[in-house]
Amino acid sequence: MYKTQQIIDAITSQGMLPLYFNADEQVSIEILRALYRAGVRTMEFTNRGEEAFSNFKKLVEVKNAEMPDAIIGIGTIKNLHQAKIYLDAGAAFLVSAGYDGDVAAYCTKYDIFYGPGCMTPTEIQAAENAGVKFVKLFPGNMLGPAFMAGIKDIFPKMVFMPTGGVDTTRESIEGWYQSGVSAVGMGSKLVSKKLMDAKDYAGIEKIAAEVLAIIQSIRN
Repeated sequence: MYKTQQIIDAITSQGMLPLYFNADEQVSIEILRALYRAGVRTMEFTNRGEEAFSNFKKLVEVKNAEMPDAIIGIGTIKNLHQAKIYLDAGAAFLVSAGYDGDVAAYCTKYDIFYGPGCMTPTEIQAAENAGVKFVKLFPGNMLGPAFMAGIKDIFPKMVFMPTGGVDTTRESIEGWYQSGVSAVGMGSKLVSKKLMDAKDYAGIEKIAAEVLAIIQSIRN
């Protein structure tokens, strides 16, 4: 099992965390392969539909067989029951849209990465006091880089990643990085419904590779 710091290092070194959900098992697998071909090694599948759990188990199976160095976590975890069943199914880390104290306590106790979604200083403070080290700023489009810049000094030890509203353009990504984030979470702007519906896996691979290159360029 990966420790919290190992996942923080994996996400921040990559600089971007792609996240997606698709109800179709085969489409979910092909997106995983496309992201991997692009150079992505850490990714999040989202717990959004009835098929999420069975699809996730299949993704872990494919990952173990084809991409042993890849790390797959699960997003949209809302309670401790969901957290435990996905950890048992092979999730390397947990992400959520909001903060849950029970999940935070469990993950802190067992040194499991938990990235809760937070929108206010109060929520970030609660997460920090519970031992959380990494916060997902969500929804990023509502908060914006100015919010990040405003709170950064209050939480100097916290690692931040915005999700929602981060575009694939250099301007958007650079704006967030300049505000003080350590990575960007990218969902529908990266793995769009249009590309998934068209089964355009080469398109997904191309955009993911471009985003990774933009991040590397910004950091250099």
